[in-house]
Amino acid sequence: MFVEKMIIETDALGRLKKVPLLPPNKRLETIFFVVGDSVCDAPVKRQPSSDLKGSVKILGNILNSTPEESWNLPR
Repeated sequence: MFVEKMIIETDALGRLKKVPLLPPNKRLETIFFVVGDSVCDAPVKRQPSSDLKGSVKILGNILNSTPEESWNLPR
């Protein structure tokens, strides 16, 4: 048994756009993984690691580290 990875596409009705060439006179077992769109609708909310909890010390004024316009704060 050997494995060959193929990415095939379907049209709007679910039919194969291009039928792949397969080995003759063989039995094939297929598993289909539907590849989703790579564009994510909702932005990911990032959070610091919980391992840092209690171990981080702020040593200066972090608000002056970048211009105020870069923070995108509501007015």
